[in-house]
Amino acid sequence: MCEVGTRPPLAAERGEPPGGAAAAAASAEREQPIFTTRAHVFQIDPSTKKNWVPASKQAVTVSYFYDSTRNSYRIISVDGAKVIINSTITPNMTFTKTSQKFGQWADSRANTVFGLGFPSEQQLTKFAEKFQEVKEAAKLARDRSQEKTETSSNHSQESGRETPSSTRASSVNGTDDEKASHGGPAEAHLKSENDKLKIALAQSSSNVKKWETELQTLRESNARLTTALQESAASIEHWKKQFSACKEENDQLRTKIEELEEQCNEINKEKERNAQLSRRLQELETELQDKELELEELRKQGEIIPQLMSECESVSQQLQAAEEKNKDLEEKVRTLRTEVEESKHRQTNLKTELKNFLDVLDGKIDELHDFRQGLSKLGVDN
Repeated sequence: MCEVGTRPPLAAERGEPPGGAAAAAASAEREQPIFTTRAHVFQIDPSTKKNWVPASKQAVTVSYFYDSTRNSYRIISVDGAKVIINSTITPNMTFTKTSQKFGQWADSRANTVFGLGFPSEQQLTKFAEKFQEVKEAAKLARDRSQEKTETSSNHSQESGRETPSSTRASSVNGTDDEKASHGGPAEAHLKSENDKLKIALAQSSSNVKKWETELQTLRESNARLTTALQESAASIEHWKKQFSACKEENDQLRTKIEELEEQCNEINKEKERNAQLSRRLQELETELQDKELELEELRKQGEIIPQLMSECESVSQQLQAAEEKNKDLEEKVRTLRTEVEESKHRQTNLKTELKNFLDVLDGKIDELHDFRQGLSKLGVDN
């Protein structure tokens, strides 16, 4: 969310290089933030003029500042002790949205192009609207300044036109007075000029004192900032050492964690092995129970074995008797097969004789038929 900032500005003033400590302290007394947000800052690559170069490693504060004495607006962003944006807004500038979360503007004074990457499109929209608002205010301030300049130049021209005439008049009058009073007004004129010079000298002395005071203030502020910078550098070294110690401790903890993870993996493997062994043991117990039941049945059957043996002997005797009977039956079968073969042979012979007999019978029947026909013919003749 964008919000009004409360941090004093650290921008340069009077055309000094951005990031100067003395200029930042002086500008803090007269500039106030009017809008603040956070974004990732980029600058165009000066060599290629195409690629973006990150100016900050993370999102930093970006603020609009208003200078009431100079009636100007600036965009300022500070990353630690480094000023990464110090851009005075002019009416000719344009803020362009290049994507949903990124915008840019060109600063001809800094000879670069600044880019801002925002966390959301809403923040980009608010920043762009504020840029347009500040741009309009800068344009209005420039127009008013031009009007004041034109008015003051007109007044100076008019006073310049009046001055020669008054000088001529005074010189003429002075000549007349000189003729009348023999040089008194010339001394008064010189005295007035001397008074004016004294007043100007006093004003310049007071201005010098004022600038000396301001310079001393700037030096003290610079000394304070230098001390703060040294303290921050010392604290950075301290934090670096702590970071190194924490990193080493973190590495050790990671090593221990890895060892513990390996131990946990081994423990899990042992648990799996134990579970498998438990399941195998249960299976073996079940098989043992089955084997015991089978053994019990075999024992019961073992008690019946003598009876079975006697039955087996009787069955063997019966089997022998059956085998003997089978042999007798096989002999009978062979005899019957021989008789069957002989009967088949006899039947074949009978069939042949019967066929021959039938052939003879057919011949006899034909002869009898011929005989009947001959008898019938004889009967007809008679």
